[in-house]
Amino acid sequence: MKKGVSTIVVIAGIALVLFFWVKGVYNKMVVADEGVSAAWSQVENVYQRRADLIPNLVATVKGYAEHESSTLEGVIAARARATQITVDPSELDPEEIAEFQKAQGELSSALGRLMMLQESYPELKANENFRDLQAQLEGTENRITTERMKYNESARSYNTLVRSFPNNILASMFNFEKKGYFEAQEGAETAPVVAF
Repeated sequence: MKKGVSTIVVIAGIALVLFFWVKGVYNKMVVADEGVSAAWSQVENVYQRRADLIPNLVATVKGYAEHESSTLEGVIAARARATQITVDPSELDPEEIAEFQKAQGELSSALGRLMMLQESYPELKANENFRDLQAQLEGTENRITTERMKYNESARSYNTLVRSFPNNILASMFNFEKKGYFEAQEGAETAPVVAF
C-alpha cells in the first residue's frame, strides 16, 4: 500500500513539473510572439508616417515643377502600391516581408527621384515648406531603419526560442512558426561608384 501511494506521489510530482515546464515555455513563446507583432506594428507605423508625408511633398513640388509630371505620378503610384500591401502580423513569413520590402523600396526610389528635382529648381530648394517636409522625411527614414532593426532583433529572439530544443517540440505542437526578417536590398553589398 505504501509503495502504491509513493508511486502515485512520484507520478503526480513528475506530471506537475512537466505541466509547469510546458506552461512556462508556452508563455515565453506567447510573450516573444507578441513582441514580434508589436515590433512589426512599429515598422508599419513609421512606413505609414512616410506615406502620409508624401501627398504634401508632391503638392509642394508640383507648384514648382509642373512639367515633371512623370516623376510626380511615379511617386503617387509607388505610394499607392506600397500602402496596398499588408502583411498579417501573425504570419510574417519571409515571402510576405520580401514583397512588402520590395514595394517600400520602389517608393524609396521614387522619393529619391523626387528629391533630386530640387537640384533643377533652386526656388524649390529655397521653399521653407519643402525643406520642412524633406527634414521630416529624412527623420522618418531614420526611424524606419531603427524600427526594422528592432523588428529583426525581436524576430531573431523569437526564432531562437521556438527553434531551440526542446522548445521546438512544443512550438510545433502549438503552431509557433518561424518569423521572417527584413533583409538588405539587392545590390546593397556593392558600394556605389562616385565619379567627379
